Amino acid sequence: MRKALFAFAAAIALTALSVPVKAATIVLATTLSGASEVPPVGSPGTGNAVVTVDTVGNTMIVSANFSGLLSTTAAGAPSGTTASHIHCCTLPGANAGVTTAVPSFPGFPLGVTSGTFLNTFDLTVASTYNPAFITAQGGLANARVVFLNGLQGGLTYFNIHTNAFPGGEIRGQLQTVPEPATMILLGTGLAAVVGRKLRRRRSE
Repeated sequence: MRKALFAFAAAIALTALSVPVKAATIVLATTLSGASEVPPVGSPGTGNAVVTVDTVGNTMIVSANFSGLLSTTAAGAPSGTTASHIHCCTLPGANAGVTTAVPSFPGFPLGVTSGTFLNTFDLTVASTYNPAFITAQGGLANARVVFLNGLQGGLTYFNIHTNAFPGGEIRGQLQTVPEPATMILLGTGLAAVVGRKLRRRRSE
């Protein structure tokens, strides 16, 4: 047990050290579920989404996977994905307008109940955003700033819409993933704590 604890702590520290540090990069992630919709919906669907933003290069990589979405609507008609995008800007428990391209992320798999998605977007071009969002912010430059602030402030959510749930079947609030430097501190700190406990036990 002691060896396992120490190995676990050491592994965390080594993993953190192996991650390249890039100050301009912001990574956000979320788990998608029907319970996170507002109001909640009774979907068995699940998924995950990761958004990686380079604030210097002005790029945004969006990746997602999902499965278990309902195959039929309440009326028995075929269901499947109809759209997916990021909404901004609100805290969990409320709804906000669509920020990214409409009707959906370009290339997002539609008409399916499971799938994966990966695409890179240029944050300096209008096609990345919902035209209504650009207008509401007073222009493209302001829209970019508001969106980036929303991402970093935990005010955005990833939503997948279907025929069964036009307002969204699974959703998740995007949260910033701890930066590598923080991971290093956590990993080495945990390793130190475990090490002290082991030394104390040996001396007893």
